[in-house]
Amino acid sequence: MTPSTQLLHPAEARILICDELAPTAIESFRERGFEPEVCLGLSEDQLVEKIIGFHAAIVRSATKITRRVLEAADELRVVGRAGVGVDNVDCEIATQKGIVVMNTPTGNTTTTGELAVALICSLARHIGAADRRVQGGTWGKKGLMGTELTGKRLGVIGLGRIGRVVAERCQGLKMEVIAHDPYLQGTGASSPIEGVKLVDLDELITTCDFISLHVPLLDSTRNLLSRERLESMRPGVRIINAARGGLIDEEALAELLDSGHIAGAALDVLAQEPPGSDHPLVGRDNVILTPHLGASSHEAQFNVAVDIARQIADFLIEGVAHNAVNAPAVSASTLQKIAPYVMLGEKIGSFLAQCMDEPVRKLEVTLSGRVVSEGASYLPLSILVGALRQIVGGVNYVNAPLIAKEHGVRLLEGSEDESYAFQDLIKVRGSSRGGEESHVVSGTVFGSSSRLVRVNDLHLDLEPRGSILITTHNDQPGVIGGIGSILGSAGINIHRMELGAGEQRNTERAQAFLSLDQPPDDETLKAISELTAIERTRLIEL
Repeated sequence: MTPSTQLLHPAEARILICDELAPTAIESFRERGFEPEVCLGLSEDQLVEKIIGFHAAIVRSATKITRRVLEAADELRVVGRAGVGVDNVDCEIATQKGIVVMNTPTGNTTTTGELAVALICSLARHIGAADRRVQGGTWGKKGLMGTELTGKRLGVIGLGRIGRVVAERCQGLKMEVIAHDPYLQGTGASSPIEGVKLVDLDELITTCDFISLHVPLLDSTRNLLSRERLESMRPGVRIINAARGGLIDEEALAELLDSGHIAGAALDVLAQEPPGSDHPLVGRDNVILTPHLGASSHEAQFNVAVDIARQIADFLIEGVAHNAVNAPAVSASTLQKIAPYVMLGEKIGSFLAQCMDEPVRKLEVTLSGRVVSEGASYLPLSILVGALRQIVGGVNYVNAPLIAKEHGVRLLEGSEDESYAFQDLIKVRGSSRGGEESHVVSGTVFGSSSRLVRVNDLHLDLEPRGSILITTHNDQPGVIGGIGSILGSAGINIHRMELGAGEQRNTERAQAFLSLDQPPDDETLKAISELTAIERTRLIEL
């Protein structure tokens, strides 16, 4: 295991809580033997100094886990975000360093969805402006004529967990609800909510009376409501954003509010938080601004605190990364079942990379048997990790895909119904650039013991552990005796040996796989390679 996935005893683990969490989080940690340290309101400079030696850090939205913080972190293995969005964490640098980033996607779903509905209602009836007027000593209705929600068309952009809450609640308000979600749109799937029609974005933008945003902030969604899209909206439209700041061109929104083309906006999030006094959307009667209240309910704060404490503890104790945004999601029960195959996958990847004269550039993974359903998301990654560790240091299950991309290593995945004589089988072909060099290795697990059962066209029963000396030699008497004599003189014992010439038997050439108690030194290897019958030697360390 790499440092970022090595399991820890609770007494050894150091957990830093950087933002205020419900007390239940501390209680949950202590119940499992952890004693987290709470340190709130740290500046970036202070956090750079503080993070040294900590294995886990937990934040909400206030603290930023920046590049500087991550580069200073010498022991950090996981960053937990008590909430949904992780744009306050530099996930790219975390991935490069092999640090898991996880969130709590379900804890504040209902709370945030209900806030969006509240903003829709408030916007329709000028609640914010009316309150300010009365609080300021004025009792009058002029300019506060509202609109009913019944019969109005609501467009929900993003039909994930929160978007679905909004859509369902607003159906109860007798609104006509349509939605756009690219993940649903492209599959041809029907809407997950009865009565909610899926449409393309242009149709939603141009036909709705209310538009509510429920998408993450990504490069592809930044300024999703651009000036052009805002101008193409139906006159009198009202816009709600309780998702992330940066989804709307705020300057263009202000201008279109001035012109009356857009009737109003209710925003719980802004591109810059908090906004300056000169922000173009501050101080308007047709705009409702709230200070990022999406997850601010007693229930939500309890839920995300419990969730993140459980997830961090599970990761440090068991190595299971629930809700990781930069690593595959595998349940504890599944990981327990496939753990021997995960270790076998690492061994196969490492074995292949060490077998090759040229750097491995393509790994073709084929799974057969039960591992197809239980390990398809994790086992190919284990093979990639094993192979990459022969190329570059610091590789783990978080950063392996990124490192593979940087080094031009492709991972292809497939499955077969036939596992031949084995209940489960992992078969991997490793190839060099252009395919000039290629090797095939297959492996399985008997009980909890890993075995390599095929190397190229040679069938064998080889435990992938320790030092393995592979020789290609003339198939003649005395070769193995000569190798054994040299190893014996060096005090090295052969504890297992596999011999063969493969299916396409060449009577002049054979291979030997010698499992050794310790690795031979260069002088011993040189002596073996100089034997007359030896064509090639290769030492594999697993």
